[in-house]
Amino acid sequence: MSLMDTLAQERRGRLAAERLLELKQAELFAANEKLSHRARALSDEIVVKRQEVEQVRSEAEALKGENTQVRSDLRIAERRLWDSIQTIQDGFAVFDSDHRMVTANSAYLAVFDGIEEVRPGLKYGRALELIAEEGIVDLGTQPSAEWQAEMLERWNGHDPEPRTVKLFNGEYIKLIDRRSPDGDTVSLAINITETIRHEVELKEARERAEAANRAKSAFLANMSHEIRTPMNGVVGMAELLQESELCEEQALYVETIKKSGEALLVIINDILDYSKIEAGKLSLKEDHFDLEQSINEVLTLLLPTAREKGIDLLLDFDVLLPSRYVGDAGRIRQILTNLIGNAVKFTADGHVIVRVVGLEVSDTGTTQLHISVEDTGIGIADGMVDHIFGEFNQVENDRNRKFDGTGLGLSITKQLVELMGGEIWVDSVDGEGSCFGVALKLPRSGGGDVIPPNLPSDLKSVAIIAANQMTGMILNRQLSVFGVNVQCFKSVDAFRGAHAADIDLILAEADMPNVDPHDLTRTLADDLPTTQIILLSSLGGMKADDFDGANVVSVLKKPMSRRDVHEILRHVPEPDNMAEERPPLPPIEGSRIKILAAEDNKTNRLVFARMVRALNAIVEFATNGEEAVAAYHTFKPDIVFMDISMPVVDGKAAAQRIRAIEAEGDRTPVPIVAMTAHAMQGDADDIIAAGIDYYLTKPLRKADIEDRITALLSDTTPRETPTGAAAL
Repeated sequence: MSLMDTLAQERRGRLAAERLLELKQAELFAANEKLSHRARALSDEIVVKRQEVEQVRSEAEALKGENTQVRSDLRIAERRLWDSIQTIQDGFAVFDSDHRMVTANSAYLAVFDGIEEVRPGLKYGRALELIAEEGIVDLGTQPSAEWQAEMLERWNGHDPEPRTVKLFNGEYIKLIDRRSPDGDTVSLAINITETIRHEVELKEARERAEAANRAKSAFLANMSHEIRTPMNGVVGMAELLQESELCEEQALYVETIKKSGEALLVIINDILDYSKIEAGKLSLKEDHFDLEQSINEVLTLLLPTAREKGIDLLLDFDVLLPSRYVGDAGRIRQILTNLIGNAVKFTADGHVIVRVVGLEVSDTGTTQLHISVEDTGIGIADGMVDHIFGEFNQVENDRNRKFDGTGLGLSITKQLVELMGGEIWVDSVDGEGSCFGVALKLPRSGGGDVIPPNLPSDLKSVAIIAANQMTGMILNRQLSVFGVNVQCFKSVDAFRGAHAADIDLILAEADMPNVDPHDLTRTLADDLPTTQIILLSSLGGMKADDFDGANVVSVLKKPMSRRDVHEILRHVPEPDNMAEERPPLPPIEGSRIKILAAEDNKTNRLVFARMVRALNAIVEFATNGEEAVAAYHTFKPDIVFMDISMPVVDGKAAAQRIRAIEAEGDRTPVPIVAMTAHAMQGDADDIIAAGIDYYLTKPLRKADIEDRITALLSDTTPRETPTGAAAL
């Protein structure tokens, strides 16, 4: 190889080496640069990690301080909790799932009276053994093993029932044990000694109160008899005197005596009812009754008083509402009498209206009834509305002081309504009037649905002439519902001024102010000579025959029932022209009846003799039950009237002896009627159980005696032992 070739080859090798060196240098530079970047990244990461470590170290130091504080707070809380448990007077203990004592306060341990074995770790069963062996619990006559078995069975139950034990020192401890979710049992031992003693005291107080209440009831029963007995003489003799010939002044005196006696009876009955309600002795008697008829009876009773004061008594009974229900008719009448009687008492002019509406309770056969009594009287001040329902409470002001009363009527009414499951309320405007409302839910009884009347084909239009707008509104509602066209007028002049034509029937009030009923009917007859007239009147004794020359077909007494209105629609009304006084009962035909009357009070014997004088009867008197039994043998009466409270032998015992004599001799039982002043709960059952057929409550009424004699002696069917009282 030539030198030139060698040099060229070396040069090429050198150039290649240089290029390789440059390449390696570039790779090395890149590697150094990458390493530098990695070093910087690691350096940054180390800085961050150092910061995180410092933060964690700082947080750890903070947690360490907090943990120290928490442990300190926990120790304080535990100490406070334990101090609180130690402070309470009742025992507290905790048992683990193996029934070993974990802890207990001093009150729990004190029961064991320092027994060293009683400490944490003691099993519950062993604690029971110690209690029984040491005589800590008063077991009475129960064997110790039996008591321990009962207590252990209770403890092992899932949810132990509280148990009261008596300690040897007379204290009572109530044990209450509860399981926790982890199986531990928390046991409380509560000292109820004072509670037990208080219960004993309450029981003794209740027994004393019941004894006092029984004594009060007996006192009231006796007082009822003692008061009613002389009242029988007062009211009875007054009633007999009214039938005799008296001058006007004497008649006034007798009427005053009779009304005063009856007013006193109302007060007596209020006090007796209040006493029975207070003692919880008043019970309700369910029976079928006609509500509309009951309201009419109350209104009729109060009608004379309302007529004297010149106020109208009105009844607005929902036209399509049934009238027969099931309930205590007597108590409902008492509620109505109190409310309507108060309305009449406190109303000087205007009217008293009784409204009855109802709503059927679906699928129950009952009706929600609302009975309201509205008046135009003196009203009640706002602040006194609640006051009037209290016992012996009355509104005390100048207007009320002239009205007498016990202040018990509304209190008794409220309690009776609540006893029936209802409610009572009142709305009143002072000086304008009041409205008392009663809500009762009563089951319906059959036969009380309203049946639309068959209208005469020619009855299309009716005119009502009534000074009281309420009368016109009620009649309008009752007639319009059956398709009759009704026009109402406040006076005859208004009727004539309206040129009323095509009137088929006129209903006109006969007692409008300053209007003579004869002039009224003549005027109407002159204008409409062929139109029939029906007069509405609250006065008794008025008859259609009194109005010659006028087409008066009937006189109906207000307030009218829906049945009366239906009769009007049928165009054949039944006149209610009965005289207010009861006609004398004609003597019973045939042989003279023999009446045996057992009565120890001389005045009452005189009253009874005068009351039966019209019967053409032979009357024999006995002054006690023993004489009555003897007279039964010798006199052989057709009927016996027996006073209940008599000396020697009372009326019930005498009746039992008579029934025994009849049974032994196979005699026909003689009717026995009790004459009693007893009016307390259960008296009727006791009287009937003695073999008495019926009883009359004193003071006696002549009409009641005559009706009972006629009813009993006219009954020719064999008599059976009655199952209930028929009180008149």
